[in-house]
Amino acid sequence: MKRPVQGPRTLVAGIGNIFLGDDGFGVETVRRLAGEPLPDHVEVVDIGVRGVHLAYQLLDGYDTVVLVDATARGGAPGTLYVIDVGAVGGAGNGEPGAAPIDGHRMSPDAVLALLGTLSAGTGGTPPRRMLVVGCEPADVEEGIGLSPQVTAAVPEAVRLVADLVQHEAVR
Repeated sequence: MKRPVQGPRTLVAGIGNIFLGDDGFGVETVRRLAGEPLPDHVEVVDIGVRGVHLAYQLLDGYDTVVLVDATARGGAPGTLYVIDVGAVGGAGNGEPGAAPIDGHRMSPDAVLALLGTLSAGTGGTPPRRMLVVGCEPADVEEGIGLSPQVTAAVPEAVRLVADLVQHEAVR
């Protein structure tokens, strides 16, 4: 039985659609990360394409959130990125109805926009800090399985996320 966590909590969320090739990077990375020894304050979840669910979960009192996702930024396929989104308390404008909700297109940007609206509407507290660990995709066309370049990047992404959550514990 796991002990209740006291103090700051960290959520690591894998995002992506496993039916769109490299878009499944986040899901595969957290699947492998779940088998690693991590601090008690870290929760690892496979969000997949459930962006609305993620937006609500982000209001559950996490201090830090690490989103793991395919992230096209123009680099070579398999390149890993760490993007510090920073403080997310001001995400969105907080006006009810301001964030469009489309359960089929909830990118991390849309989740952050919805987060501000949900915070205002529910009184929930968004995370203090958000990081994105992204991987440059080679192919996001319909099909199951990661490209060789992204497959090769997954073990390094697991190490990178594990290091980030270890360091987040001492911040």
